[in-house]
Amino acid sequence: MRFQRIIRISLSALVLLILILNTTGLVNYPFVQQLEDWTYDARLNFTRFNTVDSRIVIVDIDESSLAIIGRWPWGRDTLAVIVDNLFDYYQVNTVGFDIVFAEKDASSGLKAFEKLARTELRDDLAYQRAFEKIRPSLQYDRIFANSLQGRNVVMGYYFKPAISAGETSEIGLLPTPITKMDAQWSERLSINRAVGYGGNIEILQSAARSGGYFDNPHVDQDGVFRRVPLVQTYQNYLFSSLALATTQAYLDQPPVELIVETAGSQNGKTYYALEAIKLGDYRIPVDNNGSVYVPYRGLEGSFPYLSAHRVLTRDIDPVLLKDKIVLIGTSAPGLLDLRSTPVQNVYPGVEVHANIISGILDQRINHKPAWTIGYEFVMLIIVAVSMAILLPMLSPLLAAAGVVGIGFLVIAGTMIAWENHLILPLASPLLLIALTFMLHMTYGYFIESRGKRQLAHLFGQYIPPELVDEMSDSPSEFTLDGENRVMTVLFSDVRGFTTISEGMDPKQLTQLMNALLTPMTRVIHKNRGTIDKYMGDAIMAFWGAPLRDSEHARHALYAALGMMDELKIMQDEFRSRGWPEVNIGIGLNTGAMNVGNMGSEFRMAYTVLGDAVNLGSRLEGLTKFYGVNIIVSQSTRASIPEFTFRELDLVRVKGKNEPVAIFEPVGHKNDLEINVKSELTRYKQALTGFRSQNWDKAEVDFFNLNRSDPDRKLYQIYLDRVVHFRDNPPGSNWDGAYTHTSK
Repeated sequence: MRFQRIIRISLSALVLLILILNTTGLVNYPFVQQLEDWTYDARLNFTRFNTVDSRIVIVDIDESSLAIIGRWPWGRDTLAVIVDNLFDYYQVNTVGFDIVFAEKDASSGLKAFEKLARTELRDDLAYQRAFEKIRPSLQYDRIFANSLQGRNVVMGYYFKPAISAGETSEIGLLPTPITKMDAQWSERLSINRAVGYGGNIEILQSAARSGGYFDNPHVDQDGVFRRVPLVQTYQNYLFSSLALATTQAYLDQPPVELIVETAGSQNGKTYYALEAIKLGDYRIPVDNNGSVYVPYRGLEGSFPYLSAHRVLTRDIDPVLLKDKIVLIGTSAPGLLDLRSTPVQNVYPGVEVHANIISGILDQRINHKPAWTIGYEFVMLIIVAVSMAILLPMLSPLLAAAGVVGIGFLVIAGTMIAWENHLILPLASPLLLIALTFMLHMTYGYFIESRGKRQLAHLFGQYIPPELVDEMSDSPSEFTLDGENRVMTVLFSDVRGFTTISEGMDPKQLTQLMNALLTPMTRVIHKNRGTIDKYMGDAIMAFWGAPLRDSEHARHALYAALGMMDELKIMQDEFRSRGWPEVNIGIGLNTGAMNVGNMGSEFRMAYTVLGDAVNLGSRLEGLTKFYGVNIIVSQSTRASIPEFTFRELDLVRVKGKNEPVAIFEPVGHKNDLEINVKSELTRYKQALTGFRSQNWDKAEVDFFNLNRSDPDRKLYQIYLDRVVHFRDNPPGSNWDGAYTHTSK
């Protein structure tokens, strides 16, 4: 016993050591970071507001605007009207462009007119005078710049993390930087250093109040936008992101200040760590790279969206925009500004900036301080020691409860910290809990509890070996005791077996049944079915026990179809051996059944009982009447939505008063040929006419169907019924059901 305790403690220590190496950075396990990202996403989604912040409005270059105004890029004269409307008519406070205007607008045709003025029409005074008169209206960049002049407008641009061979490192004009970085800070801080940029043309950037970049060099490895840098440096100058610059403009340009913690020295040099960015009275916590965790409010639409074309035509209530921050961006898929975020896989990039601005104004930016490494180290030790002490002392059930309790405490602590805007590591403590518990239970399973594995083998006579192996993984889940489950039952029977048996000697009959039942059983086992019993020429099987199967109806149907395919293959062998042709009928029903080991003290069998089982047997018996191979019930059909079925009838089977809809499987919806779909549509119309007692229409429809497919017995059945009901009307209370008096 003492040796086993030592083994268990050693297992806990091994897991602890592996995770501490990752925490201290000595070893890097990418999957741990991926798990941490997932736990971060879960916390964010669990606590998100799911409310709309109306202080920030997104003027959206959406699909409808592109359809009305024209494809992007639009003329700068159009953008000038939008800006003028926003400030003059709607009286917004600040406008930020999540767009870069890196090239001049030549869409007005000004260059062509200037060329004519210099060449062919240089001596045409009338042309020269007219051209000079209209020239200002064709200078779209100047018109746009005039609309920006003296207004609270922030232009967007982007930094380049690398420059390809032959690529220009500087395009356009950068806005005025926040500051020139101190040499020591620039060298020691981990703020991203850009090597190039793509800016706006000079006339536009000079006219705007400021500018902010919208690229994100800190996208996580899985491509998700969790963090965005508020600052980057270029040639030792510090620049703002679009979100920070827009917030600064909205707050009337308070100064931006870096809050840097200095401590001790490393190799004779002072240690610098960026803690926060101060924007006037607002303190924004950031990581050492100057990034913030984006405080997503909710799914796409957490801010009001207004189509750009409505701003252009002033088709918006001014109250919606007065004194607001406006971000001009796009949600149109074709303009490629969609991002993957923790709250949504496809999310407009412009709304990422809006979330950051909202978080800054509300002071709700979550922060992961540098000391969380120490917290994680201590937490791992506490959890490991607690589990090493508790697990060997407790039974498996109590151990599981204890593990859940420890996990709950860890999660509760991190959620309390989250509500106080602290991001504490969660993945490594939970991983430690899970791995330690698994190792302890695995050790106990193989060394201390071998007898528990024997339970699954009790079912070996009913199910295939591969399912027995699955059951061995969790033997406590299975029992021979009776229980009620929703399952699917299958009945298969050989048609005309009495006639077949009378024409064969006992030896041949035995060989035929073995040749038939063996491949049929193989098909059932392949589709995860449990053989209940063989009843002479019949097979009874079920799905959903002893191994639970959420797709029991689907597996049963595929087994039935596979049995019919196998039967076609066997016919050639039967003919070659001089045996008669064999046909089978199959009935399937899904419903609540009692399952368990039933019988007497002399003999027990693992079987199913109940009305749902009886109905499955009745359905098999109806296959010959309707001339089909397989009949399924309404409940089975509803469980397999990807399959197409032909409704055969609404029937009352022997022993049941309520009518039951029965169906024949036709095929997977994706595999149906056009002519089959057409026939099913025509049949549905005919059936509708029949049930509405429109005998003339039903007769014509079924007659045409029967003529196109005379081998289908079903159509003749309905034609016979039409003749009967025309002479013997069923009455207004008729429910359309047909009563079968035999099994």
